[in-house]
Amino acid sequence: MDVQELFEIFDDDDDMLRDLANNIRGYSVKEREDHFNNCNETEFFNRFRLKKNTVLIILPQIEHLLVHETPRYHEIDPRTQLLLTLRFYATGNFYISVGDFIGVHKTTAGRIIKRVTEALVSLCPEYIRMPQTEQEKRGVIMDFFSLAQFRGVCGAIDCTHISILSPGGENAEFFRNRKGYFSLNVQVVSDARNNIMDIVARWPGSCHDSHIFSNSRIKARIEGGEFGDAVLLGDSGYPLRNYLMTPLINPITRAEQMYNRCHISTRSVVERTFGIWKRRFPILSLGIRAKIPLAQRIIIATAVLQNIAVQQRDEYIPPDEYEDEGNFEINENIDQLQNINVVQQQYIHYFGTLL
Repeated sequence: MDVQELFEIFDDDDDMLRDLANNIRGYSVKEREDHFNNCNETEFFNRFRLKKNTVLIILPQIEHLLVHETPRYHEIDPRTQLLLTLRFYATGNFYISVGDFIGVHKTTAGRIIKRVTEALVSLCPEYIRMPQTEQEKRGVIMDFFSLAQFRGVCGAIDCTHISILSPGGENAEFFRNRKGYFSLNVQVVSDARNNIMDIVARWPGSCHDSHIFSNSRIKARIEGGEFGDAVLLGDSGYPLRNYLMTPLINPITRAEQMYNRCHISTRSVVERTFGIWKRRFPILSLGIRAKIPLAQRIIIATAVLQNIAVQQRDEYIPPDEYEDEGNFEINENIDQLQNINVVQQQYIHYFGTLL
């Protein structure tokens, strides 16, 4: 029975059934392009920021979370859902633009992005973690040592601002950072190979780096001796601790200058991680058009994807179209003020022996 036959059997005053018929007549399915098979490797990477083989590694791990329990009419397969979400991460566009690219309605695009993002976040415990076994810890320490001969480093820590929309409400200004735009201040611990080993993405842009660290689980873990005598490397915005080495403000001796040079060369890996991460997924630089809870999950999801790409040697980095804001300045809230502790003095003595 077609729509016209439905109209003929409706009474004139049956508005509800008439509206139903109009909805049936207005239903349409957009043509969906198969980007995975139609694009060559370069075209695919430029559009989705990952290589095809990397997508095939990710898909089986989340596919079961993307399939509906009951069959649906014109159901969107898991691979298309993943590509749509990757396209959103790669552009930061409105849902309608991403939906048109794949061939779905903007409302459907929004639902898919949330579903796939949640699926990717579920992989966080597997792909974002500090070294656990003694062998893994020794491997991380040796990788850092190979950069600039800085001994006993288990991670480089720093924060970066991820631009977001104004959340509105009376607490919106808490998210405005010192540069004047709304953001989340995201703390990351990176290894020497640009893997993100720990991430905190819940603090508003106005929060200071040292405050985020003081309230983070990684601080409690390293203070509890989980990583032995290993240390983190942070910039001058962090307080000097026995487990957290910061640069000297006014290096005088050759040993102190050598310490600073090696510290900066080793710690800069986390800045490089930010650059790769944000260039691979420009939504992190251009701004996330989503509410705070979803924005936080998108940050975690892209970090998971970044680590998978690194582990799969998906190392081709797209052109530097988007500049990272950088974070090299000396921070005003410094509490060490050249107060060298015992551990830092031992490092300075060690670097003096290398001269």
